[in-house]
This record gives sequence, structure tokens and C-alpha cells, in this order.
Amino acid sequence: MQNRLPSHLSDEELTVEVNRLARSARETTAALVAHLTEFDARRLYRGAGCPSLFAYCTEVLHLSEHGRYNRIEAGRAARQFPVILEMLKDGSLNLTTVRLLAPHLTSENHRELLVAAHGRSKREVEALIAGRFPRPEVPTLVRRMPVRTAAAPVLAAASASMTVGASPPVGTFDPPPERRDASPGSGSNESPAPQAEGTPFSTSPASPQPESPSTWRMVSVRPTVTPLAADRYQIRFTASAETYEKLRHAQELLGHSVPSEDVATVVDRALSALIAELARKKLAATDRPRTGSETTRRSERRASTGSRRIPAEVRRSVWQRDGGRCAFVAAGGRRCSARKPLEFHHVHPYAAGGEATVGNIELRCRNHNAYEAELFYGASGATRPGASWRESPTMKL
Repeated sequence: MQNRLPSHLSDEELTVEVNRLARSARETTAALVAHLTEFDARRLYRGAGCPSLFAYCTEVLHLSEHGRYNRIEAGRAARQFPVILEMLKDGSLNLTTVRLLAPHLTSENHRELLVAAHGRSKREVEALIAGRFPRPEVPTLVRRMPVRTAAAPVLAAASASMTVGASPPVGTFDPPPERRDASPGSGSNESPAPQAEGTPFSTSPASPQPESPSTWRMVSVRPTVTPLAADRYQIRFTASAETYEKLRHAQELLGHSVPSEDVATVVDRALSALIAELARKKLAATDRPRTGSETTRRSERRASTGSRRIPAEVRRSVWQRDGGRCAFVAAGGRRCSARKPLEFHHVHPYAAGGEATVGNIELRCRNHNAYEAELFYGASGATRPGASWRESPTMKL
């Protein structure tokens, strides 16, 4: 089997081979980490003409930056706590998890933390660490990003850093002069004019930056969500000028109920309203659903008419029953974990007479909806133009 091309393998053989190779990769990774640890302890990289193990991994082993950093950090942690190597080998931990946990491991807590992180994703491990080792709050920050040339718009975007669930101190927002942004080398000494008191933005004027490609890479901010504690997150993103104006307008409209104009509170209110509106449109969510035998009979009549439309009562019931998650279960008992993008799926296909009832509708992610269509119709039938298995646009979540 090992000498055959993957394209020549049957589905069953390919599945077995993928699992074998993944197991082999874990064992190889654990072995490489152990050997790199000893290699580092003996400082053998010096004889290879490298100043550090990091340089050796880069220049001699040709590992990626992410790969070498994770392996070195995992190796140094494993030298102190050898159980890490066994957990890497059996797949209960991965390199990213070890790297995140390494700064917090001690002789007293390492076993508990390693077990708690067993099988968790990166985001879950970050939340675990934040709950055990909370970090202080960060102040709300909104600052103007520099523009590239004088001809570019003065306010290209706003970079916003917010702590959700916190109440940062109220400060002032001091936008840098437009001339300073437009001409970094102008040497203008004009002082920025502060806004009215109570604006919940605390920042310092942006210092002039040379207009070079490296500078623009540094000021670019990727969207990040970083846990600070069990109930607090730092959220950072780059917003357009229009989004910034919407934020300011929302703060003004909420002046009575949120007098502090706290950004985190305003964003929370906005998201709550958005979620409620989307749930109403897509899931037929309502605080006062119709109940009683008449509603049930009406729903059954709609389902029996042959219409593809799924009644609101059915959508509500299916969403609650399936927990807002794909309900596909594999032969081995594993349920799909996807929560987006979801679609309402006819267990007995609509084209084959399946009705839009609670018992015949389940949630599926897009991939599993297509997969089950292929199982029923065949690959060619499920993808043919006008194939009737695909739900109508209103039935996609």
C-alpha cells in the first residue's frame, strides 16, 4: 500500500493510510523534539556554524519559522516535564498547545494543566490559560492610522482596540493633525485639539512614520481576539472611517442609557440587536411563538402541500433540538462540530417526497448537506444543473 499512489487507493484504504501517516507524523514530531532538546543542551549548532538552535533549524534543517519556534519551545518544556513527549506522541497535545502552556507550567501544576488542555483547540487553550492566569484590562483605544501619501485620503481607516466586558477609564481622544498624517516629514508642531470631555477613547497622537514598505507592514493590524481572563477579551480590528462614524453616532444615540459612551457596552448592545434580528429572519425566533393544536395542524398542512418552504414553527424546533450545530453523525458515532454555514436539510429528500416536518428536517453544514445529497443522488446527480436537492436561499443560515 505504501508504494501505491493515493489516487489508486480505495476510499477505505485511503482512510486507513491517512490515519497511519498522521500517527507516524506525531511519533516523528515527538522524536524530533526530544532530539532537538539534547542537541540544544550540547550546543552542537555551534560546530555547524550557527549562533543558535533557532538559526540551525532555519539554515540547516529548513524548518518554517512557526515550526521551528514551536519545536524549540516544546523541547525546552519537555526537558523539564518529560510527560509532554508522550502526550505529543499519542496526540493528546500538539506543539501549539505546548508552546502556549510552557510559560505557565510548574512542578506543582504541570500535570493538571496538561490534562486540562488534552484535545483542546488553540482558542480553547487560550481561554483556559486566561481563566487560570488572568491578565489586567487594557484601555479602550481608537487611533488614526497614517496614510501612505499626501494624495491619499486623510482618514484611511481607524484601528480600534477594545476590551470586551471591561469598563476602561474615561479619557480623551486626541486625533493627530491631518497635515501630520499627510506629510510625515513636514515637521509641523501644531498641537491636536482634544474632543469634548467624556469621549471614552484614550490614545496618544501618532508619531510620524517614514513612508516605507516595512513601516506599512508594521502599522497593519490583524483582527485578534485575545482572552484576558475567564470573562474578559481584548478585541482588536481595523475599521473603515464609515464604521468609526457609525460607532460615534451610536454613542450619541445611547447618550442617556450609556452616558460613559463605553465602546465595549455600545458594541455589546449593537451585537445583541443584530443577533436578535438575524435570529428572527433566519430561525423564525420570537418571544411569543404560536402554540396549540391549530398551529400544529397549520404546519402539517403546509408540509403536506409539497411546498419547499419550511414553516417557522419547524425551523424554531429544529434549531433548538439540534443546538445550532450540524447534526450529521458519522458511522463511528462522531458528530460534526460545524456551526457555520448551516442549512436546513431534508433527511428524506424533498425531490423524493420528503416533507418539511420536524421529524424530517435537520441542520447540516454546507459540506455535509452536499455529501448526503451525493450519497442519495450520486455525485453526478447532486451537482447537475437545477438539481433539486439544494435548499432554497431562504433555508440557508
